[in-house]
Amino acid sequence: MVFSSLNFMFRFLPVFLLIYFLVPGRFRNIVLLVGSLIFYGFGEPRYILLLIMSVLVNYFLARAMAANQHRNTLKKLFLILAVLYDVGTLLFFKYSNFIVNNVEIVSGREFDFPRIMLPLGISFYTFQILAYVADVYCERIPCEMSLMQLGAYLCMFPKLLEGPIVPYSTIAEDLKPHRITVDCFEEGLRVFTLGLGSKILLANRFGQAWNSLAVVGYESLSTPTAWLGAGAYTLQIYFDFHGYSLMAIGLGQMLGFHLPANFNHPYTASSITDFWKRWHITLTDWFRTYIYIPLGGNRCGAVRMFFNMFIVWLLTGFWHGASWNFILWGLYHFVLLVLERLFLKRYLDRSKILSRIYTLIAVMCGWVIFAITDIREIGIYFSRMFTFHMGVDFKEPFVTYGLFFIPGILLSTPLFQKLYEKRKKSLVGTVLLLAAFWVSVIVMVDSVYSPFLYLGF
Repeated sequence: MVFSSLNFMFRFLPVFLLIYFLVPGRFRNIVLLVGSLIFYGFGEPRYILLLIMSVLVNYFLARAMAANQHRNTLKKLFLILAVLYDVGTLLFFKYSNFIVNNVEIVSGREFDFPRIMLPLGISFYTFQILAYVADVYCERIPCEMSLMQLGAYLCMFPKLLEGPIVPYSTIAEDLKPHRITVDCFEEGLRVFTLGLGSKILLANRFGQAWNSLAVVGYESLSTPTAWLGAGAYTLQIYFDFHGYSLMAIGLGQMLGFHLPANFNHPYTASSITDFWKRWHITLTDWFRTYIYIPLGGNRCGAVRMFFNMFIVWLLTGFWHGASWNFILWGLYHFVLLVLERLFLKRYLDRSKILSRIYTLIAVMCGWVIFAITDIREIGIYFSRMFTFHMGVDFKEPFVTYGLFFIPGILLSTPLFQKLYEKRKKSLVGTVLLLAAFWVSVIVMVDSVYSPFLYLGF
């Protein structure tokens, strides 16, 4: 079940909210946990036990760490067991097919190995529970003694499938009984509507533009069409993932939780370094806190710092998907970040315009690598982008989708955010949000199933 579905919006959510607000505050975590498991079961019933096991295993291992706080050897052993279970589960279910396929290619043999279906949300909830056990081990947070509360944290349906990746400490207070105000619920509803409109009215249209190029074939594209397609995917993935994050944050607010922002106008960044402070912020924070800093960060000299960056970006690419193009995408950003640290950043800082043009082009090229899984096809697409090929094939997609680029570009800048903050409670703002909601619903009625892009990661 996805947020942008009629079943979720008009069946699951109203029933869940009714029960959630009718029960006393001390029972709401039970309702949240049970409701979240039902939500997950709609989309992935076969792997619901895997999610429950993640809660149980890490709960008891974290309790064991806390009980052996002054016995470093035992404490470290329980941490290792938790990491082995969490990472091992992620590797098996997400990367088994990738590993077997590559072994088959290298060996020239075909193995009788069952193909594993990717459990929804496993990348996100695994990283959150890893952060929890690491924080307990480092004594940044106390061990959670309530199994119900830890289960509600990990399984919370607003952030279960695509994040944001939320450390336990961020919402620990929200998990305690507290009053949810009408203003908080109303603001959550507004944010949810913004996310819904971003997904249905913008991301899906840009997705249609991008997918139409694959049907034609990349080798036959003209250069203008290739750039148009790269721009379409650049806007699609932003409004798709940012739209999901807004819906998750809005749902969280409606339930009394304050989930962190995941985006901060990334396409206005002035460098790739700046871009990664604005894009998928919670993932960047996770890798910095739990991988980069423990490896030594930038405290151990330039060579070690670049090695640490290499590990982080190799893992970042691999985290996004079991395919070589994701690894290439991660290393592509690693190279750009190294160049910026060595010399490029100081030149970029001299020009607000040129730095943003460079960043946008670099990001668009990165999204081409990200979107196309076949390495040879990536090369073909870049050849169409960077060696001039004339043609009239751009006219049809430009006429069909061109008008959507205007709101897409404007809505990805801070301009809309400032205007929204000023007008969101006015009559005009309310009417526009209602219109966006019902137009989105009408489009959903007539559209085919359109899952969020990051559900596959």
